[in-house]
Amino acid sequence: MGMSEGRPVPRAHVIVLNGVGSVGKSTTARALQAITAEPFLHVAMDAFLDMLPASMLGHPDGLVFETNRDQGRPSVAIRTGPVLDRAMRGMRHAVAAMAAQGNNLVVDDVMIGDGQGREYRALLSRFHVRLVGLFAPLDMLEARERQRGDREIGLARWQYERVHRGRSYDLEIDMAAATPLESAQTIRDAFGL
Repeated sequence: MGMSEGRPVPRAHVIVLNGVGSVGKSTTARALQAITAEPFLHVAMDAFLDMLPASMLGHPDGLVFETNRDQGRPSVAIRTGPVLDRAMRGMRHAVAAMAAQGNNLVVDDVMIGDGQGREYRALLSRFHVRLVGLFAPLDMLEARERQRGDREIGLARWQYERVHRGRSYDLEIDMAAATPLESAQTIRDAFGL
């Protein structure tokens, strides 16, 4: 597939889904891909995490999961180092580069810390960017975490108070009251996709 020189690149739509692990970001992203008028590429944070060498998992320069107890239950804190921080900044810049080529994107991310949402908005300011917060009660998230079997038990508990703190969204969705498809339909309809 080649690029057509001189052809105007359409102004891309970028939907950034933010929420605690196991809230339903990836399934909502896939559902959105199935129902939009124009094609959307799915950018998954997990794909970027998978790029890390195995030696950076459990290493302070990469990604460390630290299990503590919170009200008698496991709470897994995420500690990141410079290698992971660079990879996640790279992901946000890669999203902007993909959008610059006219690709519509639905991004699933777990934003912890103050700067990521602002960085997305700054990098994507020339596109149609929408930040969407996906919410669910902690007990539901912990049940999903246990059912999945591919997550550290306690990640949701630690992320719960951190992921949405201080964020402003263009749309908020209660995942306890909607299926991923219904959530995708809400996103599509809210932004005319």
